[in-house]
Amino acid sequence: MSNPGNLKYTTSHEWVRTESDGTITVGITHHAQELLGDMVFVENPALGRKLGAGEECAVVESVKAASDVYAPVAGVVAAVNGELESAPEKINADPYGAWMFRMKPDNPADVNGLMDAAAYQAQVDSETH
Repeated sequence: MSNPGNLKYTTSHEWVRTESDGTITVGITHHAQELLGDMVFVENPALGRKLGAGEECAVVESVKAASDVYAPVAGVVAAVNGELESAPEKINADPYGAWMFRMKPDNPADVNGLMDAAAYQAQVDSETH
């Protein structure tokens, strides 16, 4: 599966989509869910929580391991995808459709500093070879 070109990516395997209202939507990449395997549990950050860039803010747990999810930029949690609490496997089925949380970034321009799809793919390739 290729990484969608309209998204930004972090070195810790989160994807980020900027929404028309200025919020950003965050999830984990196809590569991350593939490494983890079948998802069994998702813990999202609390609504309204203030996050620093790179701060651990959520957890995804699979049959293999638990992994932290990090805030891609500083901001406030504006929404969480409660659907994942009862159906964490949606991340495996559609990692770019099964978003985890939305944030209102402190500085929207910070998103521009994240990796594009090509840079993220280069990182993934360097990790797997």
